[in-house]
Amino acid sequence: MYTFDHFYIYLLTYLLGVFYQLSAANLQALQSVLNAGARLIMQKWKYDHITSTLRDDLHWLPIHQRILYKLSTIVYKCIHRAAPSYLTNLCVPVATNTSRRYLGSATHGNLLVPRTRTVTYGPRSYAVSGPAIWNSLPSTLRASTTTLGQFQSGLKIILFRLVYGA
Repeated sequence: MYTFDHFYIYLLTYLLGVFYQLSAANLQALQSVLNAGARLIMQKWKYDHITSTLRDDLHWLPIHQRILYKLSTIVYKCIHRAAPSYLTNLCVPVATNTSRRYLGSATHGNLLVPRTRTVTYGPRSYAVSGPAIWNSLPSTLRASTTTLGQFQSGLKIILFRLVYGA
């Protein structure tokens, strides 16, 4: 029996799959909504610069990095069996494939990224985007000994450095 939590995770996964690899114009529209929310919370004027407020006061990631953060967290939960089975089944380690067991990617904890027939929508599906994002993370962050809190904290630090350069 599915509960609201399962439905929510499914819906969230679907939405992130839609948001992943959006065009720059669509990402900018979502970023504008995020910026407007930050201005409202921090009581800033419409034309005040908001990037430093997002970074220093609110500690918010830009929308593109938020999408990467959410997808990476879902993959982490899949690997550690804390997600529904329909998502967990999409995150297959390279080491489980007998023909790829001895590749370097198998020892690094990479996941299989399935091939797609389409260029537009195939790579945006969770089955492809989740493992692809996971494989792009540093191996120290993907270590099996990290807890969810440590993973999320380390991921946020990496994404902050990527965006803000400090």
